[in-house]
Amino acid sequence: MTNEHIRAEVIEVQEFPEVAQRYQVRGVPKTVINDNAEFVGAVPDEMFVDAILESLGKPPVEWAVPDPPPAPSTSL
Repeated sequence: MTNEHIRAEVIEVQEFPEVAQRYQVRGVPKTVINDNAEFVGAVPDEMFVDAILESLGKPPVEWAVPDPPPAPSTSL
């Protein structure tokens, strides 16, 4: 997917330790959004979207939580 309003960069912290220090990289992948929202590791889509909204100063989305499956019947 391409969008002219989105730019992403991948930085090899072994080659650019000053960047790793600036962003306090302690784990990978580390995602920084607009220098004001960040997270480490793989995250669910909902968390990723909320981080983008946070970076824009917008409230998080009220995500719908699916109902749990019904309990199995115990009658014989």
